[in-house]
Amino acid sequence: MNHHVVYNEQILSIAQDVPTYVTTVLLCQNTLIHSGISHILSGTHFVISEEIPELTTGLPILCLIHGSQAADDLIVTVERLKAQWPSARVVLLTEHMEPAAMVQALQTGLDGLCSTAMKREALIKALELVMLGEPFIAPALVFSLVDEALHHQTRPDGNVMVGPAATAVASKLSPRESMILHHLTQGASNKQIARELGLAEATVKVHLKGILRKVKAANRTQAAMWAQQHMKLAANDGIIAAAE
Repeated sequence: MNHHVVYNEQILSIAQDVPTYVTTVLLCQNTLIHSGISHILSGTHFVISEEIPELTTGLPILCLIHGSQAADDLIVTVERLKAQWPSARVVLLTEHMEPAAMVQALQTGLDGLCSTAMKREALIKALELVMLGEPFIAPALVFSLVDEALHHQTRPDGNVMVGPAATAVASKLSPRESMILHHLTQGASNKQIARELGLAEATVKVHLKGILRKVKAANRTQAAMWAQQHMKLAANDGIIAAAE
């Protein structure tokens, strides 16, 4: 399985909707890494600006941070960037990040979390997705969030949720919905899921809407994260065994 796949179908077609020119402010203290990132972005929509753009330019702005700073410093940086350019997108490029710091950064206003292990093409597509207003978290980083959630599961009200409560929603999923969720965790598109399960793509879309409603997810990415967190517990209780 290629973990460098965004949980968003047809992502490869988004480039045509991205502005031709995106002023990119690169925050990186390491000169060598700065040069490497600049080289990766050369020839793309993202043009590194050596001058701080004015708020009145009206041009789309991407603030790309290479994450070598402490969590508290990152929060301050994100807040400062959002205050300086309210409409700018802020993305962190990092090798690893503690789940708690990750959540705090996203709550502060971070628009994207990209892994330094991503291939160039995947990174560019992720940045394009962010510029379209869609938040992005690299799957490699999502998995660390999921692992943390498995140890500290919570309900929307903030109370700790133990195994039986975690499987309550999973028990309401049909075997087919469970199988579709399983494929979502692997980054499969609707077309791929339809092919694997022998269904029409329209049927998969209908099932997906039902899944999103049952697990209270806003999109397929959140549904995949929910499945990673809860379906293993449900399977251990024998709830979705028939779907495996």
